[in-house]
Amino acid sequence: MRVLVIGGDGYCGWATALYLSNHGHDVGILDNLVRRHWDAQLQVETLTPIAPIQTRLQRWTDLTGKSIDLFVGDINDYPFLESAMRQFQPEAVVHFGEQRSAPFSMIDREHAVLTQVNNVVGTLNLLYVIRDHFPDCHLVKLGTMGEYGTPNIDIEEGYITIEHNGRKDTLPYPKQPGSFYHLSKVHDSHNIHFACKIWGLRATDLNQGVVYGVLTEETGMDEVLINRLDYDGVFGTALNRFCIQAAVDHPLTVYGKGGQTRAFLDIRDTVRCVELAVANPAKSGEFRVFNQFTEMFSVGDLAAMVKKAGSAMGMKVEINHLDNPRVEAEEHYFNAKNTNLLDLGLHPHYLSDSLLDSLLNFAVKYKQRVDHAQILPRVKWRR
Repeated sequence: MRVLVIGGDGYCGWATALYLSNHGHDVGILDNLVRRHWDAQLQVETLTPIAPIQTRLQRWTDLTGKSIDLFVGDINDYPFLESAMRQFQPEAVVHFGEQRSAPFSMIDREHAVLTQVNNVVGTLNLLYVIRDHFPDCHLVKLGTMGEYGTPNIDIEEGYITIEHNGRKDTLPYPKQPGSFYHLSKVHDSHNIHFACKIWGLRATDLNQGVVYGVLTEETGMDEVLINRLDYDGVFGTALNRFCIQAAVDHPLTVYGKGGQTRAFLDIRDTVRCVELAVANPAKSGEFRVFNQFTEMFSVGDLAAMVKKAGSAMGMKVEINHLDNPRVEAEEHYFNAKNTNLLDLGLHPHYLSDSLLDSLLNFAVKYKQRVDHAQILPRVKWRR
């Protein structure tokens, strides 16, 4: 299929674009490269050396003989988005092109507004292009498990059947987002659901858990193709951060009690889930929701696993419990369903000692690039 990956220069998007290209799809990347700009503003660098996008794509072609089209621009610029999509003629659009950090969205008013305008308006522009020019195109949109929050009931996949005052209906699952970023994802979900209903569009919302890991078959082919691995307090995610902290002898930064339970998955499963969604499109008028994760862990459990794996490798790993910069329940019920992607054929990579060893060794390899000043959290939900 012809698949346009919006946000294809980012962590999930880059791995997905290469994976889909390697598996026979005609792939295009559309990206405004703003993540590189935000890194510069925040004075942080990812652990791994990231080449310019043109260099990355040329190396991919040199190694595989496959080419990936590139469109550099902003989906908030409607004429650009319309022109690029009409040039590429996608059969499916995989949409990663959003500001994806909760701490970034909570820095101040400016970053909250930037996040919501960038994410909500960009997605709304995309819906209009699809309506006007590609009504049969399947939109595969990256959502987040963070939309649900931590309800005291099981989390279903997008919808819940409710009986109330003797009547019964299936409704969108209630959302309790925990940041202005997560709120933007909820707004996206509502807009996409509405567009499918009134225009007959087809969309799959992938409510993704926290992604860990760095290597896929494709990003491991050559250092020029290497993926991001963020460890800072703004863009770094829990398990990746812990492994990098262990590699540089920094105590693991567990926020609060560490009882926060979240859904997780390997980057290799991210790309496979997207492929499954692309290969099995939603029906016309259908807004389909998949919970995209493979396992659930508490933050404290993750830290203990990294400490155990690091100790077995001769590292002296300590765990520090910091004052939680976020406003969140630190101990709570959390049980989410994730059967839809398994039913389509996902065979998960579960978190194992060998994966932790690989991630720790990878962190050690590049540890000279770590800026220790960027490890601790800098953004607080309350002022």
